[in-house]
Amino acid sequence: MNDALRTAPNLDETDLAILERVETDFDVSLETLAEELDLSKSAIHYRLNKLKDNDVIEGITADVDPLAFGLEMVAITDVSVTHEQGYSEDIGEALAGLEGVDQVYYTLGDIDFVVISRVQTREQLNELIDRIVAIGGVNETSSKFVMREFENERSVTANLTPAAREAVLEPSTD
Repeated sequence: MNDALRTAPNLDETDLAILERVETDFDVSLETLAEELDLSKSAIHYRLNKLKDNDVIEGITADVDPLAFGLEMVAITDVSVTHEQGYSEDIGEALAGLEGVDQVYYTLGDIDFVVISRVQTREQLNELIDRIVAIGGVNETSSKFVMREFENERSVTANLTPAAREAVLEPSTD
């Protein structure tokens, strides 16, 4: 886990338009992007490479439906731990490394970590909770079970507030 603050990259409206389109369909062709944004293919290619080099685009992935694998049981588990030096890094990495764990968040407040997991059966979930409790420093867990998932827009660019959008755009040179 890297706690170093990252500054927003200097982007322009074209960069954001490319990112919005790529987030919607990662498999969109250079030709299509060039046509939609009225740019040359080489300009699109250059901008995509710049966005990759600046770690704005972290990788090219496909969204795999967890339900296609029978991963219908989602649990949100609050994890309380013993506070010792380095605990957040060590325990966070141990939690994230467990099979069945989808996401791990280190939080402030009454709970130290929130773990989102996906499994197929109650037996698998029980085994996962046993593995969480077996991690050194874990004191207590409390799980909630998701009854229904609602679709949401998971794209970064679509969820930018106007203030956040303005903050990542390069100052106008007009």
